Amino acid sequence: MQPKPPPRQLRFELPANMNATYANAVMISQTHSEIIMDFIQVMPNSPAARVQSRVVMTPSNAKAFMQALKTNLDRFEEKNGEISMPPQPPTLADQLFGTVRPENTDETDTPEKPDNE
Repeated sequence: MQPKPPPRQLRFELPANMNATYANAVMISQTHSEIIMDFIQVMPNSPAARVQSRVVMTPSNAKAFMQALKTNLDRFEEKNGEISMPPQPPTLADQLFGTVRPENTDETDTPEKPDNE
């Protein structure tokens, strides 16, 4: 029987000029061998949604990431209470562009209802 190797220790290095990136949405897609996460910044009342960062992982690493994220969210909720989630729009398009009005429309431009309604 072979002895169990000692756990590998990693030394993390953060560049001094590293900036944090804010994202308030993520689009996730996959190929047969990769999980692709596009972290997006959606600003209120803007039709543009800018991809801030793309992270590509193997499916097994993405699953390990998901488990680590769940563990950390559980710890957060133990200390701070349950995270309440806003109601979700039915589609991603509604989520991203539901508040965007077409150009050349006026707030007062609403179809008139017939008197018999």
